[in-house]
Amino acid sequence: MSDQNPYEKLGVSEDASFDEIQDARNRLLEQHGGDGKGRELIEAAYDAILMDRLRMRQEGKIKVPERIRFPEMRVPSPQKESPTPREQSPAWLQRMLDRPSLPDVLLPGAWYLGLSAISLFIPGASDQVLQLGLVVGVGVSIYLLNRKENKFGRAVLFTLASLIIGLIVGGLIAAWVLQQLPFINITPNQFSTVLTFILMWLISSFLR
Repeated sequence: MSDQNPYEKLGVSEDASFDEIQDARNRLLEQHGGDGKGRELIEAAYDAILMDRLRMRQEGKIKVPERIRFPEMRVPSPQKESPTPREQSPAWLQRMLDRPSLPDVLLPGAWYLGLSAISLFIPGASDQVLQLGLVVGVGVSIYLLNRKENKFGRAVLFTLASLIIGLIVGGLIAAWVLQQLPFINITPNQFSTVLTFILMWLISSFLR
């Protein structure tokens, strides 16, 4: 068999199609089974034919189908990884958002729920009581945010932003909301305070 050319080794003619060449190779490999030497000769003949066909293709003598893979071209195609929703979001947003566990959400929630209850249900809650509640809420928010990243300045900045936004937005919409919901017997200052506590809870729970 060593004196034969690659086509003769596979038992095909030199004008055989690629399908015929592959069928012959597979059939001979099955016949030789565990004969390592014989299988090696078959693979060598098959590779030699592919190289010959590649040379002929480069010379423009034949046209080889694109699905044919030559020995030096057998490179696995890279698998495309589908981006996760988190990877699709902007990098700056990924750095800011947190994925808290249930206890990390419930703990701030318990604090701000208690502060909201004090602000709403203590009879005749004065502005001094509301201010004290806000001071406690600010302290809780700074503590929780600083515990996550150990960045005190960042925690203070986010907390003050939530305080200012909550009070401003609450002051702007308090009169309208209370007019639409006359059964809610609270003052505009109480409404703004509770809205600020909700915003602080969201920031301390879902921001880093």
